[in-house]
Amino acid sequence: MGRGEEEEEEEEEEEEEEEEEEEEEEEEEEEKAGRKEGRKEGREKEEKKKGRRGHKKDRKKERKKERKRI
Repeated sequence: MGRGEEEEEEEEEEEEEEEEEEEEEEEEEEEKAGRKEGRKEGREKEEKKKGRRGHKKDRKKERKKERKRI
């Protein structure tokens, strides 16, 4: 009976370890997904900044044209 109990304990420990590994993998996947979302947000912010800069440059060009007219 001693051996049977030891085998059961080992099986339970292995199952617990597998569950922990699965949980860790799920957490890693969630973190990766979060990073991807963060990257998307960062890209959107950069695009907005570039758009603003572009708009600013357009205004400068328009002012130069107006100065040349005068």
